[in-house]
Amino acid sequence: QVQLVESGGGLVQPGGSLRLSCVASGFTLDSFSIGWFRQAPGREREGVVCISSRDGRTYYADSVKGRFTIAEDNAKNTVYLQMNNLKPEDTAVYYCATGFTEHSGSYYYTGCTRHSFGSWGQGTQVTVSS
Repeated sequence: QVQLVESGGGLVQPGGSLRLSCVASGFTLDSFSIGWFRQAPGREREGVVCISSRDGRTYYADSVKGRFTIAEDNAKNTVYLQMNNLKPEDTAVYYCATGFTEHSGSYYYTGCTRHSFGSWGQGTQVTVSS
């Protein structure tokens, strides 16, 4: 019933752009914390950008600041990640997440880490290579 579905990943050359989409169902996405995370082989899952449910502030990881932008379309219950000037080190599986959890209500936002989020999408692969 509660679902997050990412799309938009693919293969892109360095310097190129992609826009990822995350469509939520079963709840209203903008009522909760929202995050985009990524995980590369052999590395921990890291927060890329998060929007706090506490104060609405947006956090971007230093590695993507100035290149990535998060946006919401409340009418479509969808969140986007616009990724510009992509680099090979951006290669990873990208996940969207929300503080909402079907079983416990919602997570309390404490930062752009996985501990602040209770529901996750299946992930979409982004590969940046020439």
